[in-house]
Amino acid sequence: MSDLTNKVAPISDFDWDSYASGEVLSQESREAQQAKYDQTLNAIKDKDVVVGKVISLNKREVVVNVGGKSDGIVSMNEFRYNPDLKIGDEVEVYIESQEDKKGQLTLSHKKARAARSWDRVNEALDSNEVIKGYIKCRTKGGMIVDVFGIEAFLPGSQIDVKPIRDYDVFVGKTMEFKVVKINHEFKNVVVSHKALIEADLERQKKEIISQLQKGQVLEGTVKNITSYGVFIDLGGVDGLIHITDLSWGRVSDPKEVVELDQKINVVILDFDNEKKRIALGLKQLTPHPWDALDPNLKVGDKVKGKVVVMADYGAFVEIAPGVEGLIHVSEMSWSAHLRSAQDFMSVGDTVEAVVLTLDREERKMSLGIKQLKDDPWKDIDTKYAVGSRHTAKVRNFTNFGVFVELEEGVDGLIHISDLSWTKKVKHPSEFTQNGADIEVQVLEIDKETRRLSLGHKQLEDNPWDVFETVFTEGSEHEGTIKEMLDKGAVVELKYGVEGFCTPKHLTKADGSQAKIDETLMFKVIEFNKESKRIILSHSRTFEEGAADEKKETKKRKPSKKAEAQPAQNIEKTTLGDLDALAALKNKLENK
Repeated sequence: MSDLTNKVAPISDFDWDSYASGEVLSQESREAQQAKYDQTLNAIKDKDVVVGKVISLNKREVVVNVGGKSDGIVSMNEFRYNPDLKIGDEVEVYIESQEDKKGQLTLSHKKARAARSWDRVNEALDSNEVIKGYIKCRTKGGMIVDVFGIEAFLPGSQIDVKPIRDYDVFVGKTMEFKVVKINHEFKNVVVSHKALIEADLERQKKEIISQLQKGQVLEGTVKNITSYGVFIDLGGVDGLIHITDLSWGRVSDPKEVVELDQKINVVILDFDNEKKRIALGLKQLTPHPWDALDPNLKVGDKVKGKVVVMADYGAFVEIAPGVEGLIHVSEMSWSAHLRSAQDFMSVGDTVEAVVLTLDREERKMSLGIKQLKDDPWKDIDTKYAVGSRHTAKVRNFTNFGVFVELEEGVDGLIHISDLSWTKKVKHPSEFTQNGADIEVQVLEIDKETRRLSLGHKQLEDNPWDVFETVFTEGSEHEGTIKEMLDKGAVVELKYGVEGFCTPKHLTKADGSQAKIDETLMFKVIEFNKESKRIILSHSRTFEEGAADEKKETKKRKPSKKAEAQPAQNIEKTTLGDLDALAALKNKLENK
């Protein structure tokens, strides 16, 4: 026992306190192991961005190992843009604090992305890299996308090669994008999803177009409808059906024929390899309506149709889908007064017409509606015989007369000289007015020009037959000067008759000239019934009287028998004149 004690010497620096507490390592061993342990840890600092590995995750948080003494926790919300996140993925995190109040390592993935975002975005633009982004919400003209923590703009036209009608279906989705534009001054980023698939589509288009042939029938889907036509998706390449190729009939709106997403068969009309334009047709898949037109239809047949187009010169009537005929305005009425076609019909009206011309080769047809009524000139000689009297309507004036309409298609002219027996009419508008009714008498019929010569004054007896006996040459009458002209004066006589007096015959007995509105005695020096002209003289009333008086003084005093005879003759003439004048006066007053 003593030998054993002598052989084993006690350790002088043995730490009995540590041994009592359970620690078996020496100070040197502990320090060496601490150094080795520290070498296994990453040297991380606050505010650094490091790469960590996801070691666990749930709906609320993600646990990330960054090689430190402890693992850090990141909110799951910061990984919304990456729904495919899984254990083992490496992610960038920002060291907010190595130890918070609870001694926990605090990390942020969002801040790490923001710190590296602009570098990553610029790298993606330079390298044409495909990146992922999370569509956060809608905005005017497109969407807001979270890319590396930056809010980028996705224009609506860059979402897909197809027009997007519902933007909301994309909100909350993670999609691949390409950065197409960066504005460093305003920190704006524009991304595109369409750019990813355009290259593939371009290859598809070239392949599809290389296999196209004119006349080929393909199935397509209505992709977009515009006012001028319909775009069809042929499976990676688009074609256009122009509005005129949708139907053989007239189409005012393509939506009348097709609807969005509808699958239809189309025929290739033409295509351009360089511009990659494809012209399609839909109506060409059905026979032309003119080929199916009733072979028995001929000129003179009656047809019914719908007015589809109006113009000033006429109306186009569709008698069958794709088969139209023109009713010229001249074929709408027998009247010679051409009016606008809108006065007779409107778009949408259903009308009955007569086929006037029919050209099946040229696919043209002319129609008429006035032919549904009898031509009023067919029995013009009996209905409007010469000498017959009628009521007409004034249509328009010319300097030489009045055009009137007796009925639709029957027109006539009242010459200015046939308006009045006595009134001097300078222009027909002084006598009547447009649209007024006027009584007329048929004077002459011209079937070739389809015109009637009419008269208004002929409804009354010619008062100049009576005037001829009243205003005989040499007779004297009282008159009033109504108008002074360069060549003389217009004098109004009784019964409304007008006469004319030259300047030299307007000299009065005292040598002065007669003036307007002056009433004097005038002698008739000329009466012309045919031209209805009466030439007067005031001077003759006193010049000839003085000359006759001189002659009478030289003559012998007449016998009683000779004196009695002229008196008797004068008395008879005066009585006859008075009867005629009284009858004329009564007639004019009654008028």
